[in-house]
Amino acid sequence: MRKSGFLASVLAVALLIGVNLLNAAEPIKIGTFLTVTGPASFLGDPELKTLQMAVEDINAKGGLNGRQVELVHYDTGGNAREALNFVKRLIRRDNIDLIVGGTTSGDTLAAIPEVEKAGIPLLSLAGAVEIIEPVRKWVFKVAHTDRMAAAKIFGDLRKRNLSKIALITGDGGFDKSGRTQILKLASEYGTTLVADESYGNKDTDMTTQLTKIRATDAQAIINFGFGQAPAIVTKNIKQLGIDLPVYQSHGVASQTFIDLAGDAAEGVRLPAAALVVAEQLPDTDPQKPILLAYKKAYETKYGPVSTFGGHAYDGMMIAIEAIKRAGSVDKAQVRDEIEKTQGFIGTAGVFNMTPEDHMGLNLDAFKMVEIHNGAWKIVE
Repeated sequence: MRKSGFLASVLAVALLIGVNLLNAAEPIKIGTFLTVTGPASFLGDPELKTLQMAVEDINAKGGLNGRQVELVHYDTGGNAREALNFVKRLIRRDNIDLIVGGTTSGDTLAAIPEVEKAGIPLLSLAGAVEIIEPVRKWVFKVAHTDRMAAAKIFGDLRKRNLSKIALITGDGGFDKSGRTQILKLASEYGTTLVADESYGNKDTDMTTQLTKIRATDAQAIINFGFGQAPAIVTKNIKQLGIDLPVYQSHGVASQTFIDLAGDAAEGVRLPAAALVVAEQLPDTDPQKPILLAYKKAYETKYGPVSTFGGHAYDGMMIAIEAIKRAGSVDKAQVRDEIEKTQGFIGTAGVFNMTPEDHMGLNLDAFKMVEIHNGAWKIVE
């Protein structure tokens, strides 16, 4: 009797150890929903590749807190309804520990209510300021806001003594939010909007709107958008012989835009992360080694780097550092550690988050760049 009791105890202990070992071996699951196909694919594709590259590197070095990392990904195609469905699946079926994504503002904004309800940390890669204003407990972002982009553009216009502006924007969430910020900030910079045109992001010709702009006394044109449409706008401007300074948003800060716009991109200015001009930074810039290391790693595997892949790097690394500091994947603890992010040097700038600021970047994180001979050049 004693022998059987002892054997039962040994088996129970062995079973408990086995269960604990099994649990310890379970991967840390990071969910993501990105726009890898569709009009915004040139944003989402480098984001996904960056996340995959980061996970491979982490696992090759032994994992995180002794556990491997698993990336669970869904492609939204830029459809906000699909984004919400995928986020529900990530939370309810895949049991992810946190989320890095989505690519677009529309996708992110659609997913926020579900994330808040479930209490899952979300690090968005999208641009709209509405993602973090008002501050939401579980939502953070790493991409510069459209308000920052508008302010940077207006600051450059003021330096050039250009005060009469024609605005043209797309119909996506990012585009509309950018338009709102342009309208809000214009008067602060002594700027007058003499035109306010719009287009559909799937349109293939914007000459009608641009012809109207040509008839005004505009001194410069701002196109706030992303995807392929801004390249079409840029080409149409050249085709119509409109000889005005052209500004784009940070939503086109990739080589893909230059390739799509061709020689029409020459002279276009936009605010962008320092990643696109990493080699031009002084050696004393604390970002430079980080940027060059990421750039080398990405381009060795995939080709030309983009700021959008950089956002994925920032989101993933901030998440990883938060998990390390928390010592677990307890969602509340990880959320708290993300909010405590201070002095993190990323591709978008130096992040200093607080309970009142769930992004942690200032305007200095942006560089004003100009496309010159098919490449990026710092103009400040």
